[in-house]
Amino acid sequence: MSAATPSFSGNLKKALAGIRRIDLEGLRWRVFDAKGQVLGRLASQISTVVQGKDKPTYTPHWEEGDMCIVINAKDVCVTGRKMTDKFYRWHTGYIGHLKERSLKDQMAKDPTEVIRKAVLRMLPRNKLRDDRDLKLRIFAGGEHPFGDRPVEPYVMPERQVREMRPRARRAMIRAQKKAEQQELGNNSNVKKGKKREVVDEEEVSAA
Repeated sequence: MSAATPSFSGNLKKALAGIRRIDLEGLRWRVFDAKGQVLGRLASQISTVVQGKDKPTYTPHWEEGDMCIVINAKDVCVTGRKMTDKFYRWHTGYIGHLKERSLKDQMAKDPTEVIRKAVLRMLPRNKLRDDRDLKLRIFAGGEHPFGDRPVEPYVMPERQVREMRPRARRAMIRAQKKAEQQELGNNSNVKKGKKREVVDEEEVSAA
């Protein structure tokens, strides 16, 4: 087990737990920065690396994934209203003891578990899953105790935005034209109202 860097101020025992059971020979240390990243897209990239699917020697029944270090877990983002609408549920085993916790509360309690659950649920449920879980090290802040290792920052691929479908594009154009027509109609009504006011003032002055 390697010595930790003095800049790390977190739980060192938890950060290094199970590191001796991993065969670190020939593995790369990849660092993922979760700041500003979408949770699902980040988890899919981590699951690919931790399984070794980005290597030409990938074999489904052989464990050859790299070490994955995730920092700034507290700054991960989600789309839509998942922060309040997404729930984690579990049962204690007692009758009626179904517990639930929203994503917002889980982020406040332990943001590392949010990324861990997202990654583990993308991995195959087989005997290699526990070994892959050991290779995943997640930290809420921007520091980690593996500074003496040859870490490599992972560059997230650019998001590929799918082109709008023709039906949706036509609907958007119709909505824009309708909005423009409504604006023109409102402007014409305002002009007519001003003309009527001017005519009324002229009649009053003539009387």
